[in-house]
Amino acid sequence: MNFEEKRKELVESLKDRGILTQQNVIDAMLKVPRELFIPEDVKSSAYVDSPLSIGSGQTISAPHMNAMMCEILELKEGEKVLEVGTGSGYHAALCAEIIAPPDSKSPGHIYTIERHEDLAENARENFKKTGYDEVITVIVGDGTLGYDKEAPYDKILVTAASPSDIPSPLKDQLKEGGIMCIPAGSKRFTQYLYKIQNIDGETKKKKITGVRFVPLMGKHGFE
Repeated sequence: MNFEEKRKELVESLKDRGILTQQNVIDAMLKVPRELFIPEDVKSSAYVDSPLSIGSGQTISAPHMNAMMCEILELKEGEKVLEVGTGSGYHAALCAEIIAPPDSKSPGHIYTIERHEDLAENARENFKKTGYDEVITVIVGDGTLGYDKEAPYDKILVTAASPSDIPSPLKDQLKEGGIMCIPAGSKRFTQYLYKIQNIDGETKKKKITGVRFVPLMGKHGFE
């Protein structure tokens, strides 16, 4: 299978649908090999626009959702990003392409938290084989607590659905003027994707669209 050709076809489809509009996100999706971030038995579906199982009851998001969330975050070179829910590492790799491109003189960094040790280790291996390991740090822990050691963050990306009450540690770790993209709602039914901004010390919340994510588990998430 010609994965590069399939990748280009997917990107063109997302552009035609008006989902991909920002050039840096387009470039990242053209470069990051999604087939290297998924299990062998689903590789043939690497560029089908749908979620795929990655083990431990978790999924890799559909590419259109990766694209949408990256665009909501308005990522820029040199930024510090917190990701909650590493999964296979694909979404963090997309962000890395934008905030820490290979020729960057001041590359950004991504801190990504995963509660499943096996997925975290697999993501580390994926980052090594694709060359993103120097700009992405994987932490095993409770993502609802954020990662206070490196706070505050320019951008926060959450890849599991939080309760409607957004975890306070994540809001507290967002830099003034920063953006968080997070799905929130009920554990198994109505969920929405939100753009959260920290403006003048106040949290501004904008509803984007209805979504379906696995639940965010942890102290400030679901039990």
